[in-house]
Amino acid sequence: MPLLNPLSRAPSTHIRSLARVLLSCLPTGGDRLRRLNPAIHAGATVAGGLDDLFLTNLLLRGYSNLGRLRDARHLFDRMPHRNLVSWGSVISMYTQHGRDDCAISLFAAFRKASCEVPNEFLLASVLRACTQSKAVSLGEQVHGIAVKLDLDANVYVGTALINLYAKLGCMDEAMLVFHALPVRTPVTWNTVITGYAQIGCGGVALELFDRMGIEGVRPDRFVLASAVSACSALGFLEGGRQIHGYAYRSATETDTSVINVLIDLYCKCSRLSAARKLFDCMEYRNLVSWTTMISGYMQNSFNAEAITMFWNMTQAGWQPDGFACTSILNSCGSLAAIWQGRQIHAHVIKADLEADEYVKNALIDMYAKCEHLTEARAVFDALAEDDAISYNAMIEGYSKNGALAEAVNIFHRMRFFSLRPSLLTFVSLLGVSSSQLAIELSKQIHGLIIKSGTSLDLYAASALIDVYSKCSLVNDAKTVFNMLYYKDMVIWNSMIFGHAQNEQGEEAIKLFNQLLLSGMAPNGFTFVALVTVASTLASMFHGQQFHAWIIKAGVNNDLHVSNALIDMYAKCGFIKEGRMLFESTCGEDVICWNSMITTYAQHGHAEEALQVFRLMGEAEVEPNYVTFVGVLSACAHAGFVDEGLNHFNSMKSNYDIEPGIEHYASVVNLFGRSGKLHAAKEFIERMPIKPAAAVWRSLLSACHLFGNAEIGRYAAEMALLADPTDSGPYVLLSNIYASKGLWADVHNLRQQMDSSGTVKETGCSWIEVTKEVHTFIVRGREHPEAELIYSVLDELTSLIKNLGYVPDTSDHTLLHKCCAQGEIGIGTSTSGAWVVSSVLIGRSGHPRVLLCRPFRTHAIVGLWTDGLDFANRYKP
Repeated sequence: MPLLNPLSRAPSTHIRSLARVLLSCLPTGGDRLRRLNPAIHAGATVAGGLDDLFLTNLLLRGYSNLGRLRDARHLFDRMPHRNLVSWGSVISMYTQHGRDDCAISLFAAFRKASCEVPNEFLLASVLRACTQSKAVSLGEQVHGIAVKLDLDANVYVGTALINLYAKLGCMDEAMLVFHALPVRTPVTWNTVITGYAQIGCGGVALELFDRMGIEGVRPDRFVLASAVSACSALGFLEGGRQIHGYAYRSATETDTSVINVLIDLYCKCSRLSAARKLFDCMEYRNLVSWTTMISGYMQNSFNAEAITMFWNMTQAGWQPDGFACTSILNSCGSLAAIWQGRQIHAHVIKADLEADEYVKNALIDMYAKCEHLTEARAVFDALAEDDAISYNAMIEGYSKNGALAEAVNIFHRMRFFSLRPSLLTFVSLLGVSSSQLAIELSKQIHGLIIKSGTSLDLYAASALIDVYSKCSLVNDAKTVFNMLYYKDMVIWNSMIFGHAQNEQGEEAIKLFNQLLLSGMAPNGFTFVALVTVASTLASMFHGQQFHAWIIKAGVNNDLHVSNALIDMYAKCGFIKEGRMLFESTCGEDVICWNSMITTYAQHGHAEEALQVFRLMGEAEVEPNYVTFVGVLSACAHAGFVDEGLNHFNSMKSNYDIEPGIEHYASVVNLFGRSGKLHAAKEFIERMPIKPAAAVWRSLLSACHLFGNAEIGRYAAEMALLADPTDSGPYVLLSNIYASKGLWADVHNLRQQMDSSGTVKETGCSWIEVTKEVHTFIVRGREHPEAELIYSVLDELTSLIKNLGYVPDTSDHTLLHKCCAQGEIGIGTSTSGAWVVSSVLIGRSGHPRVLLCRPFRTHAIVGLWTDGLDFANRYKP
C-alpha cells in the first residue's frame, strides 16, 4: 500500500479547529462571520480540507447566512463528497432567499445523483419552495414521496404540507394532513388558522383558535396575529378585544407584529382613537405600522389625518412603499388635493414605484378624482401595460367626470388588445351612460355582459336597473330585477326608485310590500323613494303611513329622509306640519333649510321663506346654489325688488356662488311681477351667459300678467329660438292676444303650433277623497264615473246660468274667449270642473284638491266655486 504524502491531507486536528472556530461564529453572524467564512474556506482549500464534510457543510451554512449564494453554490459544485446535510443546506438556502426554481431543480438533481433517502428537513425545504412558487403538481409529488417514506405525519413535513395547501386555498386537503399529525406545534396551528382567515373563513379560524387553547397549546405571537386578522376580516371587535387582553396578560402585546394587526382591527371596526392610542404607545414602529395607520384613516374617510400621518412618516425617516403610496393617493383623490397628489407622484418616480400595479392605478384614480383627466391619461399612456386593471381605472376616471366618448374609446382600445373586460368595466360604462341617458349604449353593454358569460352581480344589476329606469324603460329594469335570485337592499331601492322616477307610484308601493314579505328591513334610501312617491301622488294618506314606518324603523333623524318628508308635507299642502318637522330635525344641513325655504316660496309665503333664510344665517349655515333659487323666488312672489336684487348681488360677493339660469330667471320674474318689463328685458340682454328658454318664459309670463303684447311677442320669439319644442311660449302669447281681443293672431299662433308639431301638455287635476286619489284629465272619459260626472256638470251649468250668474273672467284671460263666446259654459270640459263635480256626487269626507296644473286649474275651480257660492246665496 503506497504511503500518503504528508502535505496532501491536512491534519485532522487543524481541520477540527477550523470547524470549531466557524461553528462558534455561525449563531451570531455579523462582521466576524463575514470575515472568517471566506478565510476558513481559503485555508481549507490550501490545506486540502474540503474532503471534510463537517467543515464544508459549515461553510455552506455560513455562505447561506451571509446571503452569498453564488459562493455557496461554487463550493457545493466542487465538493468531492456530499451527504444529505450538504444537499439540504443548499436547497434550504435557495428556499430562504426566494430562489425557488433553483431549490426545486437541485432537489430533482438530488433524486437522480444520490442514493440517500431525503429526510424531514430536506422535504420541508422543498415543500416551502413549492409553496412560494405555487408549483402545485410538484408539491403533490413531494407529498407522495413523504407518504412513501412515512414522513407525512412528521411535524415539520406535515406543517409544510399544510402551508402548501393553505396558501393555495385547498383547506380540505390541509385539514386532512392536520388531523393526521400526532403532534402539532404553534406553527402548525398558525398555518391552518391563517389559511382559513385568508380565504375569508374567519369563523372557522377562530374556532380553531379556541380549540388550540382547549388542547393546551400556548399561542405564540404569530398565532395571535392570525387570530386578530380573522377578527378583522369578520369585523368581530369583541373577539379582537379579548385576544388583545390575552396578549396584554401574556406580555405579547409589545410585539410589533401583534400591535400592527390590532391597529388594523380597530381601524376596520371604526375605532380610530383606540388604533391611534396603540400606535402612539409603540416603542418600535416599522413600515407596516405606519402604513396600517395611514390606510385606517383612509378607509374611514379621515383623509386629512391620513395625509398628515404620511408626512409624519417621511419626517421620521421612513421611505413609503407601494401600499402607503396607494392609500395616500386615494386620500388625495377624495380631498381633490392635487398639490399633495403631485408630490406623492414625484416620490413614486424617485422610489421607482411606477411599475407597481396598485400605485399606477391609484395615480390614475387620483388625477381623475381631481378632474385632471389630461394628467390621468398621461399616466395611463406612460405606465399602463396590457392589463385590465389599468384600463378599468382610466374608464372609471372618464366615467366619473361624464366623459362618455373618451370612456368608450378606452373600452374599444381595451377590446382591440383582447383584454377581457370585467364587471367593473361594465359598471363604470353603465354609470356614465346612465348619467347621459345613452340608452342604446347601455343596451349594447348589457348585451356584452350576456355574451361574456359573466354572471350578473349586484353592482352590474343595480347599474342596469338605474339606467333603464332613467331612460323610462321600467319594464326592462323590472326584467333585470326579476332575474336576480338574491337581491340586497341596493337592488330593491334601485327598483323602487325606478318606479318612483317614472311616476309609477302604485308599482313602487307594491314592490315595497314585497320587500317587507321578503324579510329584509327597509333603510333610509327606501323611505326617501317612497316618500317621493307620496309627494308625486300628493297622497297624504300614503305619506303619513310612510312617516309612521320611518319612525318605527328609527331613520326619522336621517337628513335625506327628513328633507323628503318636509317636501311631501309641503306638496300635500300641510305646510305647518312640514315646519314642525323642520324645527325638530333640522340642524346644520343646508338641504333641510333649502327644503323649508323652497316650500314657503312655492306656496307664496314669501315673508316666512325670508325669515327662514335669516334664521339660516343666524345658525351659521352656509347657503348654496339652491338656497338662493328659493330666496329669489320668494322675493319675486312678494314683489321685494330691492331685497331680491341685494340677495342676487350677494351671491358672488359674499358667498362666491356663480349665479345660474335659475337665478337669472328668478330676477327676471322679480322685475316682471313688479311691472318693470323693460328693466327685465334689459337685464336679460346684459346677462353674462346665454339666456335659456326658461328666462324668456319668465319675461313672457310677466307680459301676460300686464298685457304687454309688444315685449311679449319678442320674448316668445326668443324663447322658441332657445327651445322650439316648448309649447309654453305659444300658450302664454296666445293668452296675451286673447286678452287684447286679437283673435286673428290667436288663430295664426295655433296654426304655427300645428305646423311645427308642438303639442300642448294635457291638463290634469287630482283629488284625494277618503284615502283614494282620483285623477281627472281634460275632456277625458277614463274615470269609471265619467258619465255621472258629466251629467252633474250639465245640471250645475244649467242651474247657475238660470240663476243669472255671469263668471268674472277679467283675471282669467285664458277663459275669456270661451266664456265670452258662450262655449262650454263655465269650463265644463276642464279637469278642475271634474274635481268640483266629483266632490258633489255624494263623496264624504273633507277632500283636499291637489292641482297638477295650478294656474289654469285654479282659475277653473275658482270660477266654479264662485258660481256655486252664488247659487247657495240665491234667494228666489
